[in-house]
Amino acid sequence: MDTRQTATELLERIALGDPEKIAELYAERVDWKLDWPPGDPSRSVPWIQDRFTRTGVAEHFRLIAEHHVTGQSSAEIEKLLVDGPDAVVLGELRNTAKPTGRSYVAAFALHLTVENGLISRHHVYEDSLAVWNAFDAVPAPPAVIGA
Repeated sequence: MDTRQTATELLERIALGDPEKIAELYAERVDWKLDWPPGDPSRSVPWIQDRFTRTGVAEHFRLIAEHHVTGQSSAEIEKLLVDGPDAVVLGELRNTAKPTGRSYVAAFALHLTVENGLISRHHVYEDSLAVWNAFDAVPAPPAVIGA
């Protein structure tokens, strides 16, 4: 598969929700980055951690599924941009946190690199505050504009 086909297949597999099938698209060693503020968010959002292997990729998607309400998740893909081995997916996630019952909407950008038909880079940039507020026991108050 070329880069566009691999990225499209990844999005389809994520929508189906089978962590093992998702992980099959990744190289054995992965350059994995989830762009979150410094600190250890694993208490509230345990899938936010360093990953380096295909096995770790499957665990990431298992943890996401375990911590969200089934049937209350969706993603809107706005753009899929491809340049050689690199693809960037721009979109918006809608989910409900299982521990708190709070819903959230988070914009995201996903940068993938595909080598020999497998994903070797997975860097996500997302609205981490929206995710954190949905999962944290005490969410941050809304920002006051013009204050």
